[in-house]
Amino acid sequence: MLAKAFSQAVYGIDAFLVEVEVDVAPGEYSFNIVGLPDAAVKESKDRVRAALQNSNFYCPIRRITVNLAPADMRKEGPSLDLPIALALLGALERVNTERLAEVCVVGELSLDGAVKAVAGILPIALGARASGYRAILVPEDNAAEAAVVDGIEVYPVASLTAAVNFLNGQSTLGPFRVDLAEVFRRSAHYHADFSDVKGQEGAKRALEIAAAGGHNVLMIGPPGSGKTMLAKRLPSILPDMTLEESIETTKIHSIAGLVNVRESLVATRPFRSPHHTISNIAMIGGGALPRPGEVSLAHNGVLFLDEMPEFQRTVLEVLRQPLEDGVVNISRASMSLSFPARFILCGSMNPCPCGYSTDPVRVCKCSAQQIQKYRSKLSGPLLDRIDLHIEVPAVSVAELARRDRAGEGSETIRKRVNEARQRQQRRYRDLPHIHCNAHLGARELKRFCPLSDKAQEMLVTALKTLGLSARAYDRIIKVARTVADLAGVETIDTVHIAEAIGYRSLDRSVV
Repeated sequence: MLAKAFSQAVYGIDAFLVEVEVDVAPGEYSFNIVGLPDAAVKESKDRVRAALQNSNFYCPIRRITVNLAPADMRKEGPSLDLPIALALLGALERVNTERLAEVCVVGELSLDGAVKAVAGILPIALGARASGYRAILVPEDNAAEAAVVDGIEVYPVASLTAAVNFLNGQSTLGPFRVDLAEVFRRSAHYHADFSDVKGQEGAKRALEIAAAGGHNVLMIGPPGSGKTMLAKRLPSILPDMTLEESIETTKIHSIAGLVNVRESLVATRPFRSPHHTISNIAMIGGGALPRPGEVSLAHNGVLFLDEMPEFQRTVLEVLRQPLEDGVVNISRASMSLSFPARFILCGSMNPCPCGYSTDPVRVCKCSAQQIQKYRSKLSGPLLDRIDLHIEVPAVSVAELARRDRAGEGSETIRKRVNEARQRQQRRYRDLPHIHCNAHLGARELKRFCPLSDKAQEMLVTALKTLGLSARAYDRIIKVARTVADLAGVETIDTVHIAEAIGYRSLDRSVV
């Protein structure tokens, strides 16, 4: 007899409908799964057989064939265990097949019949809704994440027996509900705050500009000056995360298996800080079965590269395309995928190999040639894509010992950043591909970044003096546009250009 169940499989950051067909025919026992299954899917036959037996269901000694359609799309992971088991029971007339055809089913089976959580449940629920399903059976631990999706009833099941009883009408199982607004409000909390940082007012100002305009930033300073501390607090001053951004970010983290079962949404800006030994694939994404890399996991947030010159040059160079396009394109012989990668790159480095060329207390013994060689580990094209080069000097002991006042908090700074972003959103409301000043192209610069005559003259003089590239010219104007937005003015003046030029310290020659 033949029976069908319907599920979803992840492809990139989205999901597609999988029709699970099970045929039970007379003959010598065999259990075959076809339809481009990976190793985890092929092993489903052993998990399903054991789960059926340990749940007191009869598993026939017959020829069992499982087809996963469409047959030309590769399926991976253990999430098809539960639909295979239910379709098999349907073929044995142990499950109401009409009811089974009305719901989407996903879940991994334990050998005792328990239903275990799977990765990628949010894109799976979105895919089920897009396929027209009004209900989906999910593991209990995935229910909170799946319930974020409106327009589909989410039914959590703890075991194979519970799923069978629900489909046969032998038990009442209510849909899982979440208050999306409350979940979003409760989860949108940052533990690190800018009020913890003493001194470094110049660096704080630069990071505020970076957050307001979506600009990439590089901090240069001696060891112990607070670069890492500042970077970890950058997400806390980024604009408030919207629900759409939260869902998009959660999809990526769900596929990577990084969503906490207690939290249904990623409601804070991601902060990713990979080690300098990271590989190209781990950074950019890919692999035999392509998965999102660090640049995609940092989508809508911050990618922090501590001690950037210590990273392999090839790893740094693969960042150029996502920094420019905001997306990662991965091509394989059998597939071509795109992962979103719109993030703020925040890097740090020492001013010289020993790190103390700008330290007022310690003596640097590095020669100008050594310093130049150290800085040249970051290529010109990569530096051109970093808008802000921030000098982070060592903090004095007197500043560290001060107890009379705390620094400005993240909430206060974020309020100014939100106001600046709102101005940008109103300005670019007719351009859906532009969300902040950092996304402006050459054509948009001419339209939205008017310079006063004196500001234009100052910029031309600085370009000739520093020998900046055409891309650096555009970056300075973008940063000046953000400085003007923070000031609440439309025309870019000399004070805005002067501050933007001040954040190009690596463009100056080493003396």
